[in-house]
Amino acid sequence: MIEIKDLHKAFEENKVLCGINCTISDVDTFVIVGRSGIGKSVLLKCITGLITPDRGEVFIDGESITRASRADLLRLRQKIGMLLQEGALFDSMTVAENVAFPLHYHRIYPPATIEKKVNYFLELVEMADYRDAFPNQLSGGMKRKVAVARAMILEPRYLLYDEPTSGLDPSSAGVVEALILKLRNEMKITSLIVTHDLDLARYVGEHIALLEDGRLTAILVKDQAFGPDSPIFKHFVYNRERVHQQHGYN
Repeated sequence: MIEIKDLHKAFEENKVLCGINCTISDVDTFVIVGRSGIGKSVLLKCITGLITPDRGEVFIDGESITRASRADLLRLRQKIGMLLQEGALFDSMTVAENVAFPLHYHRIYPPATIEKKVNYFLELVEMADYRDAFPNQLSGGMKRKVAVARAMILEPRYLLYDEPTSGLDPSSAGVVEALILKLRNEMKITSLIVTHDLDLARYVGEHIALLEDGRLTAILVKDQAFGPDSPIFKHFVYNRERVHQQHGYN
């Protein structure tokens, strides 16, 4: 379980997070939607301990990652995998080398075990045939699949996704969406996704929250989130249609 309590973060005069509170239960797919630049990535970095909040705490399985010692922070981070925007693969490494990187970094497995784990996770994301390819030889959707394999290689309990379908064509986005569900259903992974892609939220989300003005102003189950009276529906769908009408595009 991930618990976020009264989380605040500002950068000089720019208040980004202004009291985030939520609980993400095990094997949930929790989607936070919000417009670009509103602080979704900052929230993920606070959860992983990459950014220290000004106030509030994040708990991973009951342990505070915010107040953890360096040793405890490294241990807690091994419970969390993170898919960065656009995959963030290393261009100079092959697919297999990219996936193996976290294992080499943490130095917790011998080479033979690393090879087996890399093969397993490349098979899981259906990229085993491309293990010797370089990122510039892959499509956008294929890069995201490799990035998921890399995020999974330490076998985390939680997987965090930062705009996982951003910049992808509909077909490639569909591949990523299906993979998120596969990991939840087959690996029992708890997922936290931040995005402005409503199609992604509709397809994979079990709980959907709206990030607005530094707070989660609504947390709803999927059936509620996209009803006409939902604040999420009004924020994204109604406002877009209103802009269209203002410009004469009905």
